[in-house]
Amino acid sequence: MALEKYHKKRSFKKTTEPQGKIDIVKGKNRFVVQEHHARNLHYDFRLELPEEWRSGSIVLKSWAVPKGVPTEVGIKHLAVATEDHPVEYIDFEGNIPEGNYGAGTVKIWDSGKFSKMKMEFERKKIKILEFTLSGKKLKGDYVMIKTNFSANRDSWLLFKK
Repeated sequence: MALEKYHKKRSFKKTTEPQGKIDIVKGKNRFVVQEHHARNLHYDFRLELPEEWRSGSIVLKSWAVPKGVPTEVGIKHLAVATEDHPVEYIDFEGNIPEGNYGAGTVKIWDSGKFSKMKMEFERKKIKILEFTLSGKKLKGDYVMIKTNFSANRDSWLLFKK
C-alpha cells in the first residue's frame, strides 16, 4: 500500500498533518522543500511522482536533506530517502506536536514545478534522477545519484548542474 509507512508513523488524532488519500491520477510535476525544525533542523525535499517510479498512485517521493537543497553549482548534499507522503502534504505548514513522529515546526521554504525528468535504472532500481526545478528560490538542473554510503539508509547525493 502506497502510504502504509506514512500512516504507521502518525496518530492523526494528535497531529494536523494530512492523512491523504490515494488516487491513480496524473501528477502535476510539483515539488516542495519544507524547512523542518525537528530534533535537528533539516529540509524535506519532495517530488510529486508515481509510487513505483514508472507507474502507480501519485505520492510525494521524499528525502531528508540535512543541509538543504544546494542553490549553487558544484555543491553536493546528502539526501536520505524517507517514506512516501500524500500529495496533500505539498501545502502542509504547521506544528507537529511533541511525542509525535517528526515533532516540530514545518514551513515551506520553496515550491514550484519540475520538468525534464530523466531516470536511469540498474537492476530495476532507480540509480540516477535528473530534473529541472522552477521554483521561487530553486531554479535550474539538478541531479540525484543513489549511493552506497550506508547499508541501512537509502542515501543519495543531490546537486545542481
